[in-house]
Amino acid sequence: MSETMDRTIGKRRKAAARPKGRVTMTDIARAAGCSQATVSFVLNNSPGIRLSQQTRERVIEAARALGYSAPAFSALKQPVAAFEAAAFDGPAFDGLDGVIGFAVDQLATSPEAVVAIEGARQASWNAGNVLLVAQTMGDAVMEPRAISALTRRGISALIYMTIFTREITAPDFLYGLDIPVILLNCYTSDYAFPAVVPSEIAGGQNSTRHLISHGHRRIATITGEPWMQAAQDRLKGYRRALATADIPFDPELVVEGDWSASAGYAATVKLLTLKDRPTAIFCQNDRTAIGCYEALKEAGLHIPADFSVVGYDDEEIARHLFPPLTTSILPHMAMGQWAIEQLEAPAQVGRARYPITKLECPLVERESVATFKGAP
Repeated sequence: MSETMDRTIGKRRKAAARPKGRVTMTDIARAAGCSQATVSFVLNNSPGIRLSQQTRERVIEAARALGYSAPAFSALKQPVAAFEAAAFDGPAFDGLDGVIGFAVDQLATSPEAVVAIEGARQASWNAGNVLLVAQTMGDAVMEPRAISALTRRGISALIYMTIFTREITAPDFLYGLDIPVILLNCYTSDYAFPAVVPSEIAGGQNSTRHLISHGHRRIATITGEPWMQAAQDRLKGYRRALATADIPFDPELVVEGDWSASAGYAATVKLLTLKDRPTAIFCQNDRTAIGCYEALKEAGLHIPADFSVVGYDDEEIARHLFPPLTTSILPHMAMGQWAIEQLEAPAQVGRARYPITKLECPLVERESVATFKGAP
């Protein structure tokens, strides 16, 4: 290892300090100056991951310096170059039971698709199958060509996903496939395919109920774009929770947003101008909550002492806000796993209609909500 690399790791190690208790991959990532995913790939000797030898050496050196101990890491006694080569020299996929296609309209613009694919991937590999993924952009010409390309490769089933939760008119070619089709994050009015979506109404209700349980009665909400089903359903849940608690609905406390941090900021500023302003805000996604945080702090208000805030989606940023954000998990990982599980269920001969399965959006309680003790 070069002298420069030694100095760099040494500086990072001092900055990170030796962690107390069990050393985690997060500790190693901080010391090595890379992502936790990179650390995981290196220490688990994950096949098919092309990392530079310098990066591998930096991660291993950081792990050893911090005293990391795990069976997989302890087995890394061979030189880096040797195990990197071994990663690409394994046996062929002799034991596959099948190949499953996964078509999604948008892949690069949102993390939800990646999370759903990972859930399906995990469940597929557990059954000895592999997943082939195609991005279609919902294009009327290219989508059928993309799915035709998947079927020509011998897929035994197809998962069809949309980024935005909604009812779709399924393209004709889906009905003509002679393999099982599962809809993920969408459904059809004729219930012709098994379908799974998040339970958004219940998610909005649970988020609002959590604030009510902490004594809040003036609860505002900042919505997403109103044409989207997720925004409509989360608002329905909000209104249900108020009605169940006998809290009158006040339209002044509902501000339309567009899922962005800037909209969350503007909406919060507007709410703060109300004569009888709220004591808690249900932001209908975490990015909206980021803007909400900024507006409250700019106004000299403290979270949660003066205002309680709840988000939605549980994006990575939620746990790193100050204070960490209470939010709800979008169950895309579980939805991907569910889709694969349906393929393992016995076929229901002659059945023409399938129910829409709705998966819970669990609330993750962190530090952005406190018991209401008086007006801010």
